[in-house]
Amino acid sequence: MSQQYPQGQQGWGQQPQQPKKSSAGKIGLGCLGVVGLLVVAGVVGVVASGGDDGDKASSKPVTAGSEPSAAAPKEEAPEAAAPKGAEGDVKITGCEVSDATGWPKADVLITNRSSKMSNYIVSVEFVDASGKRLADAMAASNNVAAGQEVEEDAQSLDKVTGKVSCKVTKVTRYAS
Repeated sequence: MSQQYPQGQQGWGQQPQQPKKSSAGKIGLGCLGVVGLLVVAGVVGVVASGGDDGDKASSKPVTAGSEPSAAAPKEEAPEAAAPKGAEGDVKITGCEVSDATGWPKADVLITNRSSKMSNYIVSVEFVDASGKRLADAMAASNNVAAGQEVEEDAQSLDKVTGKVSCKVTKVTRYAS
């Protein structure tokens, strides 16, 4: 015996039929997310590998011993002899090796000499008296206004002993 129900009514134990949902929207959003991620990764790659003035710096190294008092006196270069572009915006003002940790640190002064607000990435290396590279570090500062000065630290986590010299190896500057 089968029971007959008016259209739209269901008997006991019967589940109402749901319309089937398409997964096409989920796939489309997933693909869109992957494409967006690739675009962001590409932009980060361009920024990290380039910039408008990312040439090697030719600043003089600053020497430091194992005590902060052993830092070399600051040498003032005439403005006409300063490197041009982003390299001219960066100067090492101090170089030391921590007695407690043995980690070298460079004090970096960034002066934005461009006409636009800029972001900076500064690479510093620490070398011994023979020129052997012992460690390296980076300093960065974002949204530096035109004419503004910013002090940053380039801190290495590599333990070194003895005297080291700090030298800027690369400066990348790009508009904020």
